[in-house]
Amino acid sequence: MKPGSSSEDVIAATQHWLTRAVIGLNLCPFAKSVHVKQQIRYVVSEARAVDDLVVELAEELRLLKETDPDVVDTTLFITPHAFADFAEYNDALFFADRLLGDMGLAGEVQIASFHPHYQFEGSEPDDIDNYTNRAPYPIFHLLREASIDRAVAAFPDASDIYERNIDTLRRLGPDGLNAWMNDKS
Repeated sequence: MKPGSSSEDVIAATQHWLTRAVIGLNLCPFAKSVHVKQQIRYVVSEARAVDDLVVELAEELRLLKETDPDVVDTTLFITPHAFADFAEYNDALFFADRLLGDMGLAGEVQIASFHPHYQFEGSEPDDIDNYTNRAPYPIFHLLREASIDRAVAAFPDASDIYERNIDTLRRLGPDGLNAWMNDKS
């Protein structure tokens, strides 16, 4: 977390990223609906290591499982105090995914990964393609499988989303993306 940042600052930066990049560039056509309905839960974790993450994430997964999807459909679990290194984040993601299985939630919940230094295997660090999964902080996005199934059924070309996102970001380029993200209008 940036010095002097509060949990409110972390959530505000995450919401800006969500509205400008994810929704504004239509990187995820499913995000707008849950955003408009205020069904996204933003959690700022205090975790500083994997052990802390597993404890906090287990609590959040229990809450998500027990909460009506009309109230909370998805959770952005933000870890501003840990996992700044992308390799360390990937290691933590392994334990987070294992936690799903341990809690009997595999097939019911999945975790999408976002990180400030996200890098797809085989890509260069500065490749614009990586920005499809870049966020202001390391985020473990907890998604209900049933919600994903409904969204995919409603979106006829769901398998084309990744390619369309890459095309969008390549058209913008790094300078265009930076200008888009910094536009406060």
